[in-house]
Amino acid sequence: MTIRASKALLLCALGFYYALVVFNNTNDYNSNLMFVRHVLLMDTTFPGNNGMWRAIHAPVVPLLFFASVVVWETVTGILCWWGGIRLLRNLHSTAATFNDAKKLGVLALTLSLVMWLTAFLSVGSEWFLMWQSKQWNGQQAADHMFAVVGILLLYLVMPDVEGQA
Repeated sequence: MTIRASKALLLCALGFYYALVVFNNTNDYNSNLMFVRHVLLMDTTFPGNNGMWRAIHAPVVPLLFFASVVVWETVTGILCWWGGIRLLRNLHSTAATFNDAKKLGVLALTLSLVMWLTAFLSVGSEWFLMWQSKQWNGQQAADHMFAVVGILLLYLVMPDVEGQA
């Protein structure tokens, strides 16, 4: 039962992380929107780089991008909490039932990985060359979170067998 509880608690812990992220993104809205705006403007990338044609100057685009990330984080966090609670409710169930209860957690973790890989590592870091900026660079945090969530997904999908409960 320890392994099952561990999987459930780690999923809830990630839900807590996302609750804090959403709180920070909405509580300090202007600072976080400013981050997105500067990444999309590419105004602190290497001077004279050949990718500046990618910069987005339309003021509504950073707002839409930021809002979509906050919604994505909110949904992911809710699914993490829901998935973790579902696992806790099934701690003493059969292995087949517990494994089936993991589906929501797998969905939550997959959504998290897709967000970090697509929005931050692909679009932010590579398309908008965020890696070139010393001031507006979230690549290290995205790398860190992608690794944490990826490890958690691998751990969660390890099959539980009879006798573990």
